[in-house]
Amino acid sequence: MEKLQQLYEGKAKKVFATDDPEKLIVEYKDDATAFNGLKKGTIKGKGVINNQMSNRLMAYLEKQGVPTHYIQEINERETIVKKVSIVPLEVIVRNISAGSFAKHYGVEEGIVFDQPTIEFSYKNDELGDPLLNRYHALALKLATAEEIDTIEKYAFKVNQVLKAFWLSAGVTLVDFKLEFGRLSDGTIVLADEISPDTSRLWDVKTHEKLDKDRFRRDMGGVEEAYAEIMKRMEATLA
Repeated sequence: MEKLQQLYEGKAKKVFATDDPEKLIVEYKDDATAFNGLKKGTIKGKGVINNQMSNRLMAYLEKQGVPTHYIQEINERETIVKKVSIVPLEVIVRNISAGSFAKHYGVEEGIVFDQPTIEFSYKNDELGDPLLNRYHALALKLATAEEIDTIEKYAFKVNQVLKAFWLSAGVTLVDFKLEFGRLSDGTIVLADEISPDTSRLWDVKTHEKLDKDRFRRDMGGVEEAYAEIMKRMEATLA
């Protein structure tokens, strides 16, 4: 497959056209950002880990009945994916209070919820990705009611599957962000990535953070945390 012109460059990835109009190549970068791009930096080797982790977990989710955009890994930083138009909703599933949830609602981190919560934010950097509900999403025509139902169903399924997966790796899945896209025929599939950039992952016993919060909060040991979570994932899949 031939890699053609660059179509897009985001905070963490570049996207390229290919000689197949239904397929794209995604290249993962080591660039790191936080707080809607206000904080910038580099996490050495992050692109390799995020690419490979996303691919392994998406392949795992496919086997559990969640359709994704993943097709094939080309090398440690590049992957062939199905071309989708991204639904402009960021979907956040939370099992434990942390991050913006704790901040917005004035609660401490670490409260385990009786059941997972789901929230949507409008994927719009200029507006700071504001929170919205399904009625706002429908009013703004970001998705249809049927698409939102499908997205919610898949998001909770991803949570169920990955929560159990990470637990077997000695890791608590605190929360995570997903994005979904439409294939050319309108089918909704999981897109973007699943990685320590988009998930909060805590060691079960010590509650040590093994994710991007180490970068956000200047905790140090960022590269080591990413390497540790990758090692645990590979051992669990072996």
